[in-house]
Amino acid sequence: MDSSGKPSTAQIVVLATSSALTAIFYSIYKSRATTVARLKEAKKVSIDQDLKNILSETPGRCVPYAVIEGVVRSVKETLSSQFVDNCKGVIERLTLKEEKMVWNRTTHIWNSTEKVIHQRTNTVPFALGAHDEAITATVRVIRPLDAGELDLETTYENFHPTVQSLSNVIGHFISGERPKGIHETEEMLRLGESVTGVGELVLDNNLIKLQPPKQGFQYFLTRLDYDSLLRKQGNSVRLWKILTLVFGITACTTLIFILWKRYEHRKQSRKERSMLEEFKEQQKKRLRELNIEESSVSPTNCTVCLSRERSYVFLECGHVCACAQCYEALPGPKKCPICRAIINRVVPLYNS
Repeated sequence: MDSSGKPSTAQIVVLATSSALTAIFYSIYKSRATTVARLKEAKKVSIDQDLKNILSETPGRCVPYAVIEGVVRSVKETLSSQFVDNCKGVIERLTLKEEKMVWNRTTHIWNSTEKVIHQRTNTVPFALGAHDEAITATVRVIRPLDAGELDLETTYENFHPTVQSLSNVIGHFISGERPKGIHETEEMLRLGESVTGVGELVLDNNLIKLQPPKQGFQYFLTRLDYDSLLRKQGNSVRLWKILTLVFGITACTTLIFILWKRYEHRKQSRKERSMLEEFKEQQKKRLRELNIEESSVSPTNCTVCLSRERSYVFLECGHVCACAQCYEALPGPKKCPICRAIINRVVPLYNS
């Protein structure tokens, strides 16, 4: 905080940044907390032969938010892994990432970065069936790529290092970018994989579907079981809550500090004005005792003896109010006659 009592630029930046981050983190926290609450309220439905009858008797022939646990089964065709024999699934994601080292001009170190240069996802219609193969009832999964927590199993991974010549090395050193290579991965949702789906369960033309829910509910399709999914989402909620509290406390602390410093500054200003008025009254009283007209005293005269020229600047208060003789006569610890601040050092004043 500067001498005028206004907060410094650093304090304003800290307050604004912490307040903005608190608002952002709180918004994320509320969204995640709402998701967890809805997950806990979701109706758990088992895949069995009575599922169609249950849905047909339900209003609207649907459950707005339901939890289904089953195994992946193909509807017609399947996808085969391009790298692993006898590996079949219903979702395949191929990703190419470029990895390189980038020179940081601020820290003067090489940082490792990666960028997705190509990604393709293939999918075929599939359903979730009961773990008991004797049960023929299945639930068709609609728009699986819209689901959150769609964690696929990595079936293939390979790194292709970049072959560099001497000229390339020199060029990359000058440009500040040093390619490392291409990271290639294949991920799949394989047949027979245990999957938990959370969404809207609908009976449509004798076909049971699990589809993205309405009313802003989140759609889930994950290899985790229901309890693990709840724990993972709960941990995420706790993380965002902690971040919200940390930055919220930072913002409140900064604001209280700024207001307190502002109050101290105003209090000090009132005290200095009061002392200055008191000093002026004492000065007028002194002039009356000496029978001296106020107009006959030069503004540059010493405020103590009223006769000699002021010759010292008192630090740290900055007042110029006394001559050398009166300064030497001040009792210790020496204090400014105007504001009563401790005089740490003096600077001689030369009038030309």
